[in-house]
Amino acid sequence: MPWRKPYHLLYTFTAIKTATTPVQEKKPNAILPWFLIIILTLIWGTSFILMKKGLVVYSSDELGALRMVIACAALLPFAFKGLKTVEPYRWKYLLGSGLLGNFFPAFLFAYAETRLASGLAGVLNSLTALFTLLIGAMFFRQSITWMRMLGIFIGIAGTILLIFSGNGSTDFNNKYYGLYIVLATVCYGASVNIIKHRLQNMKPLYVSSLALLTVGPPALLYLFTTSFLYKLQHVPGAWEALLYIAILAVFGTAIALILFNKLIHISTTIFASSITYLVPIVALLWGVLDGESIQFWHYAGMLVILAGVFVVNRAR
Repeated sequence: MPWRKPYHLLYTFTAIKTATTPVQEKKPNAILPWFLIIILTLIWGTSFILMKKGLVVYSSDELGALRMVIACAALLPFAFKGLKTVEPYRWKYLLGSGLLGNFFPAFLFAYAETRLASGLAGVLNSLTALFTLLIGAMFFRQSITWMRMLGIFIGIAGTILLIFSGNGSTDFNNKYYGLYIVLATVCYGASVNIIKHRLQNMKPLYVSSLALLTVGPPALLYLFTTSFLYKLQHVPGAWEALLYIAILAVFGTAIALILFNKLIHISTTIFASSITYLVPIVALLWGVLDGESIQFWHYAGMLVILAGVFVVNRAR
């Protein structure tokens, strides 16, 4: 019918225009990554002093196991929901993230802090950014420049200076305990790359909860082989120490893990791991407030490590 022609012409013109006009992609929020960096800095910077408070009563292996069990329990409802959506081939990567990003570091950091000041442990944690880059280049074909390699070597030099400096104070009776934290940062660097390159398409909430689900049950079984229950019933201050560990597990592991996985998804591995050179600032402040003694060479080692991480993040 003739009266329909204008309608058809308008419909045809609209269809052609829609087909030829490029669809504008939604621009990522530039503020969100920095907001997550600030929140994670405060959470993880506080985690070292919380570990120190928990170690007043519990051993390092009890603290590590408790941290995993409580964090897993906190995200258990989301893990059960995520079970329906995860593809079978992703489980090996979730297990890798659970072991390298949570389980092993929880025990390594707790064990190291039996001899190291919490502030120094926070500084050594900044090596995560360096190992993230190095592992990404070695196993995930991430580009690496000579400038970034220079930053890595500067960071390693600062680590050596920090671990073997000091005057034999109680915090450094066994300087080699710092190597446990170095090993933990290697684990963190591997986990960051696994999440970025193998679990990128999964929701951060599911990645976090399912990764913890892979390590929570073994940690619970191990916990029953320790004297945790006896201490809880008979040792003064056990409930207070457990409260510190619970805060560490819920905020420093469960919630922080979700936020960090979100940060990895919306930014690069280098940017996400750069949070580790802000964390020491908060960790050192808590340490000083708690009466920890920091020597001149410790500060020198810290500055060299931070300089190395800065070079890595500024290099192109």
